[in-house]
Amino acid sequence: MQKMTSAYANKLLKSLEEDKAFWVNKEETSSTYVAAVNEEPVIPEYDYAEVAATIEEIDEKIAVIKHALNVSNANAKVQVGDAEMSVDTILVRMAQLNRRKAVLDVMRKRLPKAREEQNSYMSKNTVPEYRYINYDLALIKKEYERVSAIIMEMQIALDRYNQTEQFEVDI
Repeated sequence: MQKMTSAYANKLLKSLEEDKAFWVNKEETSSTYVAAVNEEPVIPEYDYAEVAATIEEIDEKIAVIKHALNVSNANAKVQVGDAEMSVDTILVRMAQLNRRKAVLDVMRKRLPKAREEQNSYMSKNTVPEYRYINYDLALIKKEYERVSAIIMEMQIALDRYNQTEQFEVDI
Protein backbone atom coordinates (compact mmCIF):
# COMPACT_ATOMS: atom_id res chain seq x y z
CA MET A 1 0.00 0.00 0.00
CA GLN A 2 1.27 3.44 -0.90
CA LYS A 3 -0.22 6.78 0.12
CA MET A 4 -0.40 9.56 -2.45
CA THR A 5 -2.22 12.76 -3.25
CA SER A 6 -4.34 13.25 -6.36
CA ALA A 7 -1.70 15.59 -7.74
CA TYR A 8 0.99 12.93 -7.30
CA ALA A 9 -1.28 10.21 -8.72
CA ASN A 10 -1.90 12.27 -11.86
CA LYS A 11 1.82 12.93 -12.34
CA LEU A 12 2.52 9.22 -11.83
CA LEU A 13 -0.19 8.32 -14.37
CA LYS A 14 1.37 10.70 -16.91
CA SER A 15 4.76 9.12 -16.33
CA LEU A 16 3.35 5.61 -16.75
CA GLU A 17 1.57 6.64 -19.98
CA GLU A 18 4.86 8.02 -21.32
CA ASP A 19 6.65 4.80 -20.35
CA LYS A 20 3.95 2.74 -22.04
CA ALA A 21 4.23 4.88 -25.19
CA PHE A 22 7.98 4.12 -25.24
CA TRP A 23 7.35 0.35 -25.15
CA VAL A 24 4.53 0.51 -27.70
CA ASN A 25 6.80 2.51 -30.02
CA LYS A 26 9.63 0.04 -29.46
CA GLU A 27 7.30 -2.78 -30.47
CA GLU A 28 6.12 -0.90 -33.58
CA THR A 29 9.65 -0.14 -34.74
CA SER A 30 11.41 -3.37 -33.70
CA SER A 31 8.90 -6.14 -34.34
CA THR A 32 9.61 -6.12 -38.07
CA TYR A 33 12.58 -5.25 -40.28
CA VAL A 34 13.27 -4.80 -43.98
CA ALA A 35 16.23 -6.22 -45.87
CA ALA A 36 17.14 -6.44 -49.53
CA VAL A 37 17.58 -9.88 -51.08
CA ASN A 38 21.39 -9.67 -51.37
CA GLU A 39 21.87 -7.84 -48.08
CA GLU A 40 22.70 -9.05 -44.62
CA PRO A 41 19.77 -7.84 -42.50
CA VAL A 42 20.17 -5.57 -39.52
CA ILE A 43 17.80 -7.21 -37.08
CA PRO A 44 16.65 -4.95 -34.27
CA GLU A 45 16.70 -6.24 -30.72
CA TYR A 46 13.15 -7.30 -29.85
CA ASP A 47 11.68 -9.75 -27.37
CA TYR A 48 7.91 -10.03 -27.66
CA ALA A 49 7.48 -11.64 -24.24
CA GLU A 50 9.46 -8.88 -22.50
CA VAL A 51 7.63 -6.06 -24.29
CA ALA A 52 4.18 -7.58 -23.78
CA ALA A 53 4.86 -8.26 -20.08
CA THR A 54 6.15 -4.72 -19.55
CA ILE A 55 3.11 -3.16 -21.25
CA GLU A 56 0.80 -5.41 -19.23
CA GLU A 57 2.55 -4.45 -15.98
CA ILE A 58 2.23 -0.73 -16.81
CA ASP A 59 -1.46 -1.16 -17.74
CA GLU A 60 -2.14 -2.92 -14.43
CA LYS A 61 -0.51 -0.07 -12.47
CA ILE A 62 -2.50 2.51 -14.44
CA ALA A 63 -5.76 0.66 -13.77
CA VAL A 64 -5.04 0.36 -10.02
CA ILE A 65 -4.10 4.04 -9.68
CA LYS A 66 -7.09 5.25 -11.72
CA HIS A 67 -9.44 3.08 -9.67
CA ALA A 68 -8.04 4.40 -6.38
CA LEU A 69 -8.28 7.96 -7.72
CA ASN A 70 -11.90 7.40 -8.81
CA VAL A 71 -12.85 5.91 -5.43
CA SER A 72 -11.19 8.82 -3.67
CA ASN A 73 -12.95 11.32 -5.94
CA ALA A 74 -16.32 9.70 -5.25
CA ASN A 75 -15.89 9.46 -1.48
CA ALA A 76 -13.81 12.48 -0.46
CA LYS A 77 -15.73 15.55 0.62
CA VAL A 78 -14.39 19.02 -0.07
CA GLN A 79 -15.68 22.26 1.39
CA VAL A 80 -16.61 24.71 -1.38
CA GLY A 81 -17.94 27.89 0.14
CA ASP A 82 -20.87 26.89 2.35
CA ALA A 83 -21.37 23.51 0.66
CA GLU A 84 -19.63 20.17 1.04
CA MET A 85 -19.20 18.35 -2.27
CA SER A 86 -17.50 15.18 -3.47
CA VAL A 87 -14.56 15.69 -5.83
CA ASP A 88 -16.34 13.96 -8.71
CA THR A 89 -19.37 16.23 -8.23
CA ILE A 90 -17.07 19.26 -8.30
CA LEU A 91 -15.51 18.03 -11.55
CA VAL A 92 -18.90 17.49 -13.20
CA ARG A 93 -20.23 20.82 -11.93
CA MET A 94 -17.13 22.70 -13.10
CA ALA A 95 -17.50 21.24 -16.60
CA GLN A 96 -21.14 22.34 -16.69
CA LEU A 97 -20.29 25.81 -15.44
CA ASN A 98 -17.43 26.18 -17.94
CA ARG A 99 -19.82 25.38 -20.80
CA ARG A 100 -22.29 27.94 -19.42
CA LYS A 101 -19.49 30.49 -19.01
CA ALA A 102 -18.57 30.07 -22.70
CA VAL A 103 -22.17 30.85 -23.75
CA LEU A 104 -22.27 33.88 -21.46
CA ASP A 105 -18.92 35.04 -22.84
CA VAL A 106 -20.32 35.09 -26.39
CA MET A 107 -23.46 36.89 -25.21
CA ARG A 108 -21.58 39.54 -23.22
CA LYS A 109 -19.40 40.40 -26.22
CA ARG A 110 -22.31 41.06 -28.58
CA LEU A 111 -23.21 44.58 -29.53
CA PRO A 112 -26.76 45.71 -28.72
CA LYS A 113 -27.28 46.29 -32.48
CA ALA A 114 -25.16 44.77 -35.25
CA ARG A 115 -25.59 44.87 -39.01
CA GLU A 116 -26.18 41.50 -40.65
CA GLU A 117 -23.96 40.65 -43.59
CA GLN A 118 -25.55 39.76 -46.91
CA ASN A 119 -24.62 36.18 -47.79
CA SER A 120 -25.23 36.23 -51.50
CA TYR A 121 -24.29 38.35 -54.50
CA MET A 122 -27.70 37.57 -55.94
CA SER A 123 -29.55 38.92 -52.92
CA LYS A 124 -32.36 41.22 -54.00
CA ASN A 125 -32.79 42.59 -50.51
CA THR A 126 -30.82 45.83 -50.48
CA VAL A 127 -32.37 47.02 -47.25
CA PRO A 128 -29.88 46.55 -44.42
CA GLU A 129 -30.84 44.11 -41.68
CA TYR A 130 -29.78 44.38 -38.07
CA ARG A 131 -29.44 41.82 -35.31
CA TYR A 132 -30.52 43.04 -31.89
CA ILE A 133 -29.81 41.44 -28.54
CA ASN A 134 -32.91 40.29 -26.72
CA TYR A 135 -31.49 40.38 -23.17
CA ASP A 136 -30.13 42.74 -20.56
CA LEU A 137 -26.41 43.07 -21.33
CA ALA A 138 -25.60 44.23 -17.77
CA LEU A 139 -27.35 41.14 -16.36
CA ILE A 140 -25.34 38.85 -18.67
CA LYS A 141 -22.07 40.51 -17.63
CA LYS A 142 -23.00 40.11 -13.95
CA GLU A 143 -23.96 36.45 -14.51
CA TYR A 144 -20.65 35.82 -16.31
CA GLU A 145 -18.76 37.23 -13.31
CA ARG A 146 -20.87 35.16 -10.88
CA VAL A 147 -20.25 31.91 -12.79
CA SER A 148 -16.52 32.73 -13.08
CA ALA A 149 -16.32 33.29 -9.32
CA ILE A 150 -18.01 29.95 -8.60
CA ILE A 151 -15.62 28.13 -10.94
CA MET A 152 -12.64 29.83 -9.29
CA GLU A 153 -13.87 28.93 -5.81
CA MET A 154 -14.33 25.29 -6.85
CA GLN A 155 -10.91 25.19 -8.54
CA ILE A 156 -9.15 26.59 -5.48
CA ALA A 157 -10.89 24.05 -3.19
CA LEU A 158 -10.01 21.26 -5.61
CA ASP A 159 -6.38 22.38 -5.90
CA ARG A 160 -6.08 22.46 -2.10
CA TYR A 161 -7.54 18.93 -1.88
CA ASN A 162 -5.34 17.59 -4.71
CA GLN A 163 -2.17 18.87 -3.07
CA THR A 164 -2.85 17.85 0.54
CA GLU A 165 -5.28 14.95 0.98
CA GLN A 166 -3.84 11.46 0.63
CA PHE A 167 -5.43 8.14 -0.27
CA GLU A 168 -4.05 4.62 -0.43
CA VAL A 169 -3.10 2.84 -3.64
CA ASP A 170 -2.24 -0.85 -3.71
CA ILE A 171 0.78 -0.80 -6.04
